[in-house]
Amino acid sequence: MEKIAVWGFSWIPPFAQGLVRDLRVRWALEEAGLAYDSRWIGTGELKSAAYRSKHPFGLVPVLESDDQTLIESGAIVHAIAERCETLMPVDRRNETLSWMFTALNTIEPPIWNLFAMDVLHRDEAWVPLRRPGAVDDVKTRLAALSGCLDGRDYLLGCFTAADILMTSVLRFIRHTNLVGEYPLLDAYVKRCEARPAFQAALRNQMEGYALNEPATA
Repeated sequence: MEKIAVWGFSWIPPFAQGLVRDLRVRWALEEAGLAYDSRWIGTGELKSAAYRSKHPFGLVPVLESDDQTLIESGAIVHAIAERCETLMPVDRRNETLSWMFTALNTIEPPIWNLFAMDVLHRDEAWVPLRRPGAVDDVKTRLAALSGCLDGRDYLLGCFTAADILMTSVLRFIRHTNLVGEYPLLDAYVKRCEARPAFQAALRNQMEGYALNEPATA
């Protein structure tokens, strides 16, 4: 049996728990029915030579299998999806890929920008000046995305790897009610998060944080 291991942070502060991108990889593996082990790394170890040999930029996630090491969550999810008809239907492969890139290249940048302002730089003087424009950018994307979901449970009608990436991206603004302003989008995220595979992936990640929680946290 192939051995698969997923690298993620051993622990991070609560505001980021459930958001780190190894969750996408775990979710894809759960959907595909592929067993995997967890490997945990502290943020202070990311620059070590041993870890840089796995990920040259010292980031997570990393997926290791018997014959390869993969980096970048989108690329890893794609590799997993290629092995699973559910995640990458043969007759809709190009559509699935298009929506996967849409999640990462069209939807994630403005959402991450807002997340960074609200969570990572919230005390800096420039944030109140730039935030209204950032919110407008996010709303423009969300409105268009909501329209695409009209009459559909998932992006392609059936659940695919694109929904894994899209839902993971939308979770970055869970600290706001922006998704909630679009009922179709809100229902879509809740539908995806209710999937047993997502719940298993989230539980796996959170159990790792609990196991490695520092005494002073």
